[in-house]
Amino acid sequence: MSAKNGQQALVDQWRDILALHARTQCELDRALGPHGLCASDFEVLDVLAAGGAYRVQEISEQVHLSQSALSRLIARLEKDGLVERGLCPEDRRGVRVALTRKGRALHGTVLPAQRAVLTRMLADTGGREGC
Repeated sequence: MSAKNGQQALVDQWRDILALHARTQCELDRALGPHGLCASDFEVLDVLAAGGAYRVQEISEQVHLSQSALSRLIARLEKDGLVERGLCPEDRRGVRVALTRKGRALHGTVLPAQRAVLTRMLADTGGREGC
């Protein structure tokens, strides 16, 4: 019976993590929405703000989106003038993505709101409030 209780504790812990993630994503979307962004948009902007230009594959490793979802997201950010794509100098088959001035400015504007949501949701209270 003890092993079964241990397994259930792991399942419960996993479900708590998933629930916290869902609530946090919802709160991020709510905070970033007035700026025309969702949480995934901001994650891409945040990665680019921290490190300059990245290959799409390098971004996907950090934001945990599929290659096709990330490609669509980057296309939308490019259409909005927030990022620009260019050929990778090391491998002309690759594409590099970088922030534009507009993207860097928007990132700076919304960064405090994003960090405030993370602080509130991931504090010791476990972010029980939310959506």
